[in-house]
Amino acid sequence: MSSEQTPAAPETAASRPRRVTYAAALCALEGLALVAGGVWMLVLGVTGGPDDRQQAVTGAVTLIVLALLPLLAARGLLGLRSWSRGPAVITQVMAVPVAYNLLRADSVAIPAGIALMAVAVAALVLLVNGETTRALGIRGPGRNAE
Repeated sequence: MSSEQTPAAPETAASRPRRVTYAAALCALEGLALVAGGVWMLVLGVTGGPDDRQQAVTGAVTLIVLALLPLLAARGLLGLRSWSRGPAVITQVMAVPVAYNLLRADSVAIPAGIALMAVAVAALVLLVNGETTRALGIRGPGRNAE
């Protein structure tokens, strides 16, 4: 096997910028929160807590499937894969209106809205940072490979 055919060595944590690691951690946190929410809804649906069992189970499955987006993005960010920034940014953009609605609630959801908004904004800042963009090998529009 020649040197051109050998796969590139995986990126180590030492060569990955901290900003990318932090963004991956925030995406993973969001994904795990979605899984936890989905499991909680599923348990409530199965044990008969909600009025509509089918709706609870459907909502639970939806949350668990939605958790795949930030979890895959986090894994890609840790591996410095350029494709991972798109799903990570989409996750944060989707989280902002959810956090806003939680902040408008008149209940215990307000602290959850504050936490979600803080995580989403922090992750967006980390993801659009120039250091992150360079580490992921993303070039701007119209820039040829050098």
